[in-house]
Amino acid sequence: MTPAEIELFIEAVPVPLIVIGADARIEGINRPAAEIFGRVGQGRHYSLQLRQPSVAQLIENALGLGHAGQARIRRVEGEGEQIFQVKATPLQGRVVLAFEDLSQTEAANQIRRDFVANVSHELKTPLTALMGFIETLRGPARNDEAARDRFLGIMDRETARMNRLVTDLLSLSRVEAVARQRPSDEVDVCALLGSALNALKPLAEEAGVEVVRDLPAGLPLVMGDADQLTQVFTNLIENALKYGGGGGRIEVSVTREERVATLRGPALRCDVRDHGPGIDPLHIPRLTERFYRVDSHRSREMGGTGLGLAIAKHIVARHRGRFQIESELGQWACFTVFLPLE
Repeated sequence: MTPAEIELFIEAVPVPLIVIGADARIEGINRPAAEIFGRVGQGRHYSLQLRQPSVAQLIENALGLGHAGQARIRRVEGEGEQIFQVKATPLQGRVVLAFEDLSQTEAANQIRRDFVANVSHELKTPLTALMGFIETLRGPARNDEAARDRFLGIMDRETARMNRLVTDLLSLSRVEAVARQRPSDEVDVCALLGSALNALKPLAEEAGVEVVRDLPAGLPLVMGDADQLTQVFTNLIENALKYGGGGGRIEVSVTREERVATLRGPALRCDVRDHGPGIDPLHIPRLTERFYRVDSHRSREMGGTGLGLAIAKHIVARHRGRFQIESELGQWACFTVFLPLE
């Protein structure tokens, strides 16, 4: 094949390809490969462009022995990392290298492993405690009424937390199942927030927190899933009462913004602001990760599962909205939901 024919051939292939000639020089790089490695290596010895020892070994085996082979390589680009499965195929005295990008697959596998590990840890701790209490109640504390009442109280709290965890996991699964289905019902956001506030009024009274509402009438309806949005607002208000209620006041408001840059159009802005201890800026980017907690012990004591904000983010994304967290350490924290107006 002539160099021109090689170029036409590899450009027709959608996966990254590099062709190395019998003289160990690069004869062709198609567009997908050029986006990764650049075209500066064309006509040069392959070792100047492909420095991984495993790839060099593949090329040598293919050129010298006519053996096909494959290897996995990692390539660091800026702050990110790419993982490729490289396949070397001998072809008429040349070597064709094909690169399969496994980065997303590896990332998904890592997320799944982390998720399973986190769920296992979250369930194992209370289950271990329950097994210990049951063993104690069957043995030394069988006739100890005070110990029995204390252990049963702890067991009740632990089983309730496990039930919340399972409920949140099921909720997250349901949200992900319909993530690509945009809601088609019109909903009144102020009415949903008002309903969530009414349901949480006993919690606010118990915590001694004043709730300031600014839910004006006459705002336009949005396309949404009423149940899912109520879940988001309930979660945000409950978090504000539990973790930011120390400031004595939370504020819940809805306003119309004529243009939200990230949505490229008008939107309703829903704010839940507390005046508690605030959040360190280091934690804010990770708050919507599954099972991420700023204070793990305090969150568990409050009954948190570490999934609430992850669920909220998924629901807002399904509504083609934006979820924003702002805070000033020691002063306040504000959780904002932007919902686009059609």
